[in-house]
Amino acid sequence: MPGIAPQAVLLPLTADTDLPSSFLDDVISGLTSPQKSLSSKYFYDETGDRLFQRIMECEDYYLTRCEMEIFRDFTADLAVPLNIHQSAFDLIELGAGDGTKTRHLLEYLERQRADFRYLPVDISGHILEVLAQNLENTLPSVNVVPTQGDYFDALQRICETSERRKILLFLGSNIGNMTVEDCSTFCQQLSSMMNPGDMLVTGFDLKKDPKTVLRAYDDHEGLTREFNLNLLRRINEELNADFDLSCFEHYQTYDPGSGACRSYLISQCEQAVTIAGERILFRRHEPLFMEVSRKFSHADIEALAGESGFSQISEVCDRKGWFMNAVWLKNL
Repeated sequence: MPGIAPQAVLLPLTADTDLPSSFLDDVISGLTSPQKSLSSKYFYDETGDRLFQRIMECEDYYLTRCEMEIFRDFTADLAVPLNIHQSAFDLIELGAGDGTKTRHLLEYLERQRADFRYLPVDISGHILEVLAQNLENTLPSVNVVPTQGDYFDALQRICETSERRKILLFLGSNIGNMTVEDCSTFCQQLSSMMNPGDMLVTGFDLKKDPKTVLRAYDDHEGLTREFNLNLLRRINEELNADFDLSCFEHYQTYDPGSGACRSYLISQCEQAVTIAGERILFRRHEPLFMEVSRKFSHADIEALAGESGFSQISEVCDRKGWFMNAVWLKNL
């Protein structure tokens, strides 16, 4: 049975002064590539966090509601395959956000008197502070150890300091925000850092009516548009750039064959943007790639598990069959 948790402390993996340098390097690298792009991991400053909270509450954005239904209504179906009474374990959530969905699982584990620690990992220190405060108020007996940083840096640090069995959570279809190649590499790298018997619970947005998918990322409230533009605003504020946000417009595509839903900002005119003395030229109608959100078939998911060193032992879907949380076991 877990003891009373001390007050949660945010543990950064890198010094705050490291972020502007890596942020700048990534921005310049992306904007000087043949296909201009920005890394979606920088969406989540304080304003980005608030905008994404609003997106998740938006009627058009079904993903959060579907996965919430799984965690709220099918918690036992999700938890039983995890063998929660086998031994003490670390529950490590990569990209935890505000932890709203995970709280249902934490409540279940607490009721079952499971011996575990909850280690939420996120690049956003702000959202981890929100999560830690909420859990301190609602589930004070859960031992919470929030860690700010990139996924693999955080996981490496945890592996170096804990020999417990590990159950990893990678929810919200975050796995869909990668190319096919990057997704495979990511899962293989996760597998290489896990021991046989460790488990991974991953959220997958399933292929469905293309109109439903496209509407989720081109919502009638314009929240996704503001979310994308906010990254340009963040670059202006933190990197002393001079993006004119009115000169970019959000554009969304979805390919039902590949399952790739791609977000772009389209330059509305010929323009030059200066960032840290670097002058970046945009042609009229030139696309700036922001993010991919891939959708999966059941066969895609099982194939990904197998090629990454896992066996899929369970899957739980919402009632519409739009979203899946798959449970993978690290192979011997």
